[in-house]
Amino acid sequence: MDTVEVIAQIISIFAMAMNILAYQQKTKMRILFFQMLGPSLFFISFLMLGGIIGALMNLMAALRAVVYMNEKRLKADSIWWLYGFFAMYALSYISVFTLFNKEPTPTNIIIEFLPIIGMVATSISYRMGSARMIRILGLVNSPVWIIYNAFCFSIGGILCDSFCIVSIIIGMIRHDQSQDNEKNKPTEDSEEQLA
Repeated sequence: MDTVEVIAQIISIFAMAMNILAYQQKTKMRILFFQMLGPSLFFISFLMLGGIIGALMNLMAALRAVVYMNEKRLKADSIWWLYGFFAMYALSYISVFTLFNKEPTPTNIIIEFLPIIGMVATSISYRMGSARMIRILGLVNSPVWIIYNAFCFSIGGILCDSFCIVSIIIGMIRHDQSQDNEKNKPTEDSEEQLA
């Protein structure tokens, strides 16, 4: 590994920490804040590693997090934001094979598309508005990014999405399951009716 690759890997480790911490946040706003920081660092890391679609998708992930953090002011609840992000993902995918001259082999066509799948899942989860849905659709996002990270040899990326899967599951247990238990807990009124 040369110096640039070592620096890229170190940056990806810091990015990993931000992404893992995101799923442990209790509110949507705090999840989005950390999901702005992590992708910003991964953008730099992927550029240094030559992972163009990874860099572009992380740049858009940071932008998307900013949009949803400012939901009211930017009217992020408009379906047009979602369509706009989908269009940007598609244009980025096309640009990898046109502007950036990546050879469109069957393997490259599939590998370069994996981050798009993850981005679509995450974008849909932000529209749903709950921390729970962000965690659920994170289980679509992380596995596809693990495969892409392996092809780019992003150590921080591989570790990040592996840890994110574990973090999502822990977050589901800590926050989502406890909320379900609170909802299903009998109240005093319902206990009196049963008696």
